[in-house]
Amino acid sequence: MIPARGWDRLHELEQRFADLGDRLDADSPVTEALSVLHAITQEIVQHVPVTGETQAMGHQAPDGITTQGVTLEDVANLHRSAPPMQGARESTGLAVGTRAPDFTLPDAKNRPVRLADFRGQPVLLVFYPLDWSPGCSRQLELYQQELPEFASRGVTVLGISADSLYSHGAWAAVRGITFPLLADFHPKGEVARRYHVWRESDGFSERALYLVDADGVIRYAHVSPQVDHIPDIYELFDALDQVAQQPASREPHDLSNL
Repeated sequence: MIPARGWDRLHELEQRFADLGDRLDADSPVTEALSVLHAITQEIVQHVPVTGETQAMGHQAPDGITTQGVTLEDVANLHRSAPPMQGARESTGLAVGTRAPDFTLPDAKNRPVRLADFRGQPVLLVFYPLDWSPGCSRQLELYQQELPEFASRGVTVLGISADSLYSHGAWAAVRGITFPLLADFHPKGEVARRYHVWRESDGFSERALYLVDADGVIRYAHVSPQVDHIPDIYELFDALDQVAQQPASREPHDLSNL
């Protein structure tokens, strides 16, 4: 439920959002993403009941507000009605055998996470387009469910997208994601560009996986042929198992076509 002060804050934010309109490129993917987030917010608000405090103080909910409650499950399921992502991949990514470019990105709590700090253990870098989108919601929820399988192979999972740390925090809370989500937000997509998986036409990254071994070398790479394609989890585990069986001193094998 939203109290009176909450409605006042919503009105203030609505005005700020409206004021931004003339400063944004109408054809920009960023503008479209902001519009989608705004639509999501409006969808949530339209199903939030008005509290007794709000009514007692003479505040009225915006036109169209119903008295139906909204649950966390409702928010978590918004991706089911969100517009799908489409488009063929624009890059094939970095080659297996390449030393993984180091980076430092903030997690949802603004703590810096550096790839080099994981030296000595394998890391799975999961580049995905955007929080809240249909495919990304399904993919990262799947990886959350399979965390014990990754852990049994000694693999740390790191999610990376161009969303802000605030979006990551809210999305992780709704989806129940516990592994780190890193914000490649500023400069926008800089790390995705280093890994050759930035989609310039859309303003977000390809859906891509990189397994970085204990020595910091890419041992497995996969860029989805279509941006909405989620890699097969069993093929991924098979690739991780094959990498685990290879001595670190051997030349890495390209398992991206498994």
